[in-house]
Amino acid sequence: TVTGSMEATYNSQGGNTTGNPLGTDRELKFSGSTELDNGVTVTVMQDTSDNLGYGDNLITFGNVMGMVDIYVGADGGPVDAIDDITPSAYEEAWGSGAGTINDIGTGVAGQMGIGLKATLPILGAVNFKYVPKADSTENADNASSGAAGNSNGSGESITIKTNLGDLPAVGSALSGLVLTTGYESVETSTVANTSDSHDGTVAINYSFGQFALGVQKKFHHEGELTTAADEIFYKDMVYGVSYAVNDALSLSYNRYDSYRHNNALGTNSGNEDSEQSITAFNIGYTVGGMTIGFQEASTDNAGWVKDAEDDSRTLGISVAF
Repeated sequence: TVTGSMEATYNSQGGNTTGNPLGTDRELKFSGSTELDNGVTVTVMQDTSDNLGYGDNLITFGNVMGMVDIYVGADGGPVDAIDDITPSAYEEAWGSGAGTINDIGTGVAGQMGIGLKATLPILGAVNFKYVPKADSTENADNASSGAAGNSNGSGESITIKTNLGDLPAVGSALSGLVLTTGYESVETSTVANTSDSHDGTVAINYSFGQFALGVQKKFHHEGELTTAADEIFYKDMVYGVSYAVNDALSLSYNRYDSYRHNNALGTNSGNEDSEQSITAFNIGYTVGGMTIGFQEASTDNAGWVKDAEDDSRTLGISVAF
């Protein structure tokens, strides 16, 4: 099977030079599957870059022992998949170019690894991925990455999604609430005396009727490459509230506050401990496989620079097939 999406956007930048505001995005994904006599399913996926170059690939053995899915390859990462799961009618607050974020989940995303997915009692859906060597090399069969990225270490990423309404005894009082947690760690270097990078997040989403609310806390530590770099970490808070006017039209308000601690800039720079705030209003209209989206976003202390501003206005039309 072949699936994908295509999008055309018009993006204008307030306070910056816009230039040509038109842009496009093209995604293609090829997949195939079969089922073994013992009930295990085997699927393969290959996607492409915008210029139809080699993208990511994934082979998944499903329903192993009737309990877990085991996958091998490079296709994102568990924490990368939940970097912002607050409700939105179109894009995340930062999704159309407003502001700057230093995101979580990027250490394992796109790396060749092995993982498993399972649904466990009480906990819910668990997704774990292990990367033996986070060197960004996607090997062909019967090959290894050798000395590529020799100093890079291993990485682990895990997420747990719990439907609180399914909990025993108290579930009836928590109906509509979903708790999502994630943690990722990557060994920055195997040859130098450095500290690992760490990502952590917890999100709570609640839906009732036509409304959906979400709050997400994120933490990202760069890991130590130099003494100064070890001082850099980010604490982010994300908010989202959406309202479905009808089956086709939805509205949302989204906010992304990012606090950066960075002693490397010096204690008198005014930017060493600054908070960037992005607010956005989104409109989404869906007709069949087509979505028309609009976002108006504004940023204070853009790029964690005091008093800097970065605003954007985006109109997009996307079609999935």
